[in-house]
Amino acid sequence: MLTPKFRLQGSRRLSEAVIDSLGTLEQQMLAEIRRHGEVSVRQIWEGGGETIAYTTIMTTLDRLYKKGVLNRRKVSRAFLYSAKYSTAEMEHGVAKDVISTLLETSTGSVEPVLACIVDAVTDRDRGFLDELERLVQEKRREIEK
Repeated sequence: MLTPKFRLQGSRRLSEAVIDSLGTLEQQMLAEIRRHGEVSVRQIWEGGGETIAYTTIMTTLDRLYKKGVLNRRKVSRAFLYSAKYSTAEMEHGVAKDVISTLLETSTGSVEPVLACIVDAVTDRDRGFLDELERLVQEKRREIEK
C-alpha cells in the first residue's frame, strides 16, 4: 500500500481535511445531523442529555449553515437541519478544488501536473490507467456531441 507523501492538515482523506477545519463542537453537531438525517436544535439538545446549552447548539448549527455545510428548512417556528453534502460529495468537491488549483495555467505549464497524475494512477494500479483512459475517451465523446 502506498503512503501519501503529503496530507492536507495531517488527514488521511480529503473529506477529513474539511471536517478538521471545523471546530470540535461543529464536528460533533455535523456527526449528529448525519446520524439522524434531519433534525431540529431541540432534538439534538434533548438527545444530548441537555448538557450543551440550547442556544449554543442553535448558534453552532447556524454557523454550519452559513459555512455551507448544512441545509435548513423552516417548519413552524423551528429550523430542521440536514447535511448538505455526503462525505463522498465533500471529498469529491475538495479533490476537484485541489486539482483545479493545480491546473491553473497562469502558474505555468500544466504538463508536469498531468504527468504526476498519470504516474500516481500507474503506481497505484495499472488497471487504473486503463480506467483513466476510458474516462478521457468518454469525456471526449461527451464534448463532441
